[in-house]
Amino acid sequence: MNTLVFDVGGTGLKATVLDPQGHPEHDRVRIETTYPCPPEKLVADLTGLVKGLPPYQRVSIGFPGVVRDGHVVTAPHFVTAHGPGTKVKRSLVQAWANFDLAGALTAALGVPVRAANDADVQGAGVVSGKGLELVLTLGTGMGSAVFRDGRLALHLELAHHPAVTGDSYNDYIGNAARKQLGAKRWNKRVQKALVALDALILPDAILLGGGNAEKVDTDKLHRECPDLAAKVHLVGNEGGLLGGIRLWEGAGLE
Repeated sequence: MNTLVFDVGGTGLKATVLDPQGHPEHDRVRIETTYPCPPEKLVADLTGLVKGLPPYQRVSIGFPGVVRDGHVVTAPHFVTAHGPGTKVKRSLVQAWANFDLAGALTAALGVPVRAANDADVQGAGVVSGKGLELVLTLGTGMGSAVFRDGRLALHLELAHHPAVTGDSYNDYIGNAARKQLGAKRWNKRVQKALVALDALILPDAILLGGGNAEKVDTDKLHRECPDLAAKVHLVGNEGGLLGGIRLWEGAGLE
């Protein structure tokens, strides 16, 4: 059974089709996320994105917000007028509230769909399955997931929790902060965030993914926080797609 996997982000929409072993049947396709983006537009954009991809019998989607039973609870990026960091529109907040994302995509694509938080899906694709593992995705904002022995332990919206300065983690180490601060100061913030989250959760491993993970200065982390650095592992962005199969295999994301 082939699985169509969507990885929805604040700046890009990605998709591929995986065979039952998790191998891609086609190169990943991607388009920019454009705003404003009400639910119907996102569904239409995703539907158009997959034209020409190989056949699939089921769909998984990782969405950057809280998702329960296929319904969107929060959609921080998509309630804004012009993308992350811009003004929130009340009409979009209302449109996204409790939106049946899985149901809408099922109707549009004609196959069963499961939806979950994007960091949870990515984590399911990269965790080792041993012990307590904290997954952090560094991209437009900061996604987070905690797994215990390979299953989602608890969905945490750490992105919106106050960070070291009182700003949310999204604002503290998100992509806008990286561009504003520069690499050196941004890395200092990332290191402080890792220290704080390690103290909060006490994981056996911290897995860093997302588009900005490769910009983390791991050498500096090893010099200044060797015990913490021993826990930190960079993981590929393919986790957001490979985790789509785990969504159908009982990783606790349902």
